[in-house]
Amino acid sequence: MNRALVSVALLLSLGLVAGCGQKAEQEAAQAPVVLTAPTNGDDAAWKAYLAQVIGQNQAGVTDRIFSYYLPKDSRVVTEADEDGRSQYDRQLDNVNAAVQRTVLPGNMLAFGSPDSAAMADLIVKAFEGAAPDALQGSQVLFIGKAEDAERVRVAVEAAGARYIFVEAK
Repeated sequence: MNRALVSVALLLSLGLVAGCGQKAEQEAAQAPVVLTAPTNGDDAAWKAYLAQVIGQNQAGVTDRIFSYYLPKDSRVVTEADEDGRSQYDRQLDNVNAAVQRTVLPGNMLAFGSPDSAAMADLIVKAFEGAAPDALQGSQVLFIGKAEDAERVRVAVEAAGARYIFVEAK
């Protein structure tokens, strides 16, 4: 009889030890990977980086994520800009329209660019004049440089959104 009790105790102990090992592995797998921003203006690399950062910061999003990207030198009008307007100007129109018609709770607007200052300018400009509850219950993620974070935060919070900043390093 004692052997049976010892065997059961041993099996339970092994199960607990195995469970602890699995829990440690799961926690390690869930720890966010430290991401490094591309050091060049390569659009594909930047878009991949931004997608990864968005993936790590989507807690609380229950609906859609709208991501906005500006390439390096987006304020320059090129031959590809048939309408004579820069990529910055067109993206500003897109974001401004979204903010003016309000963003539903549970959604996220995510912004990133190799040109952090230009993206910060765009966000601040697009959020000017937004109703104080235009983004109530939604989130705005800005991936950029620390020196641009505060002015973006002020503009975003004035529209009622939760502000999330990730420094692009």
